[in-house]
Amino acid sequence: MREQLRSIHPLAWTIIVGTIFGRMATSMSIPFLSIYLTTRLGVSPFHTGVIVSVSSLVGIFASFYGGYISDRIGRRKVMLVSIASWALVFVAFALAEAAWAFFVINALNGLCRSLFEPTSRALLSDVTPKEKRLLIYNMRYAAINVGVVAGPLLGLMLGSASTGTPFMVAAGVYALYGVLLLIQFARYASDLHIGTTAGAPLRMGEAFRTASRDPVFMPILLGTVFCVMGYAHSNSTMPQFLSLSFAEGTRWFTYMLTVNAVCVLAFQYPLVRLASRFSPVNSLIAGNICIAVSLLLCGMLNSGWMFILDMVLFTVGEVLLFTMLDVLIDQIADAQYKGTYFGTIGFNNLGSVLAPLFGGWLLDIYGQTAPLAVFVPVALSVVIGIPFLLVARRRLVQRTARIAAQGGESVQQLSS
Repeated sequence: MREQLRSIHPLAWTIIVGTIFGRMATSMSIPFLSIYLTTRLGVSPFHTGVIVSVSSLVGIFASFYGGYISDRIGRRKVMLVSIASWALVFVAFALAEAAWAFFVINALNGLCRSLFEPTSRALLSDVTPKEKRLLIYNMRYAAINVGVVAGPLLGLMLGSASTGTPFMVAAGVYALYGVLLLIQFARYASDLHIGTTAGAPLRMGEAFRTASRDPVFMPILLGTVFCVMGYAHSNSTMPQFLSLSFAEGTRWFTYMLTVNAVCVLAFQYPLVRLASRFSPVNSLIAGNICIAVSLLLCGMLNSGWMFILDMVLFTVGEVLLFTMLDVLIDQIADAQYKGTYFGTIGFNNLGSVLAPLFGGWLLDIYGQTAPLAVFVPVALSVVIGIPFLLVARRRLVQRTARIAAQGGESVQQLSS
């Protein structure tokens, strides 16, 4: 393991370390946005859902474009411009006072995130040998959760539900991250040519058709829309429900976020080791089921400690879902289209758009009076993704058999 860590490219280390501090800064502010809007500004749950969801709505289209353009002009330009803009967005969050301003700023937040993140994941693939990509993607996911362990607690201390100070802290962190990337890009400029498409670049429409015609990729994309929808309720419906239903709901939600991150770090290695024996699609299906059951239980619980225990099950589903998704996309995408595929999978953020709207609408109708009337429909909406994932698994087996019959490279790990 030590030798593997030493062989990781410095740019990959920069992204991993930057991810720790970036997610720490983000998690002290963004997860509390729905509570901030509801309790301080008096915005209704549904309209809060609209403001929260616009970030993902913008991201649906921007993530594809970010991955596509990074294939054409290189990762460096896309990452530097997006992270500099991201820092300014957090400054704007800190200064905003009206609901409409939060709507506009959160749209810009989604734009910056969806340009930066698929490009950074594609860069990790560029600078990492194929046999080490499972390690690097899981290190990135672990880095996210290392940051999230401390972020919510810091946010609670800084008053994230009532003040804009955490947004200013986040702005400073992303500005420093951008400076560090600028230095590293200059130092390792010779390694960046692999981030652009060789030969005549595809037009955007052609690039999209390349991904959309992939018979394995498309059902994965459609299925993960509902998986992401389930996950997104943890940042919208859950915190609003807790803040409306419990006197110290914000504090319990903070603890849930921290427990979530700690459990990810504790469960990630054994779960990934187990999941790597099977098709990554099986991990997505199992993760979907765990998240759906966890959301269903939310409608039956009546104490903060029970919500924390329920978050453990939710975290198992999250790990199974997100740790293997990047690996699966990396394996089914051609080398010259990795940015396009990583960008296109961002369309599954439609689930992040639907979750706050659907959950907010249910909360407006039933609120504190009928929790099951909120969480039963929420849970059922998540499992809609399973049939799409079953189709993807079948087609992946067929593709594997066809490649084997043609004498191609073995992909036994994908089809086992």
